Amino acid sequence: MTGYLHVFVSHEDFELLSGQAEITDYRFGTGEAEHLFCRKCGIKSFYQPRSHPDCWSVNFHCLDQGHGWQPSPVTFDGRNWEQSAASIPQKS
Repeated sequence: MTGYLHVFVSHEDFELLSGQAEITDYRFGTGEAEHLFCRKCGIKSFYQPRSHPDCWSVNFHCLDQGHGWQPSPVTFDGRNWEQSAASIPQKS
C-alpha cells in the first residue's frame, strides 16, 4: 500500500552519502527489522529487513532515474510471513 518496491543491496555494497542526520527509525513486532524514515518528509527510502539480515532493502522508487534497472516481481504474503520469506531467493 505504500508503493515500496524492494531492491536488496548487501551491506558491503551500500553507502549512504548524505542525510544521515535526517533519518529516524522504529521497530515493531519482533523488533528484528529496523524501519528507517526521513524525519522531514516521512519517506522510507531504505531499511534493514528481517528477511535479509545481510542486506538493506532500498526502495526502487527512490532511486535516481537512468540506472537502467528493471524490477522482477515477487509475490509476498504478509499474513503468512515465515512461509513467504522462505520462498524468496537469497543471495549466494
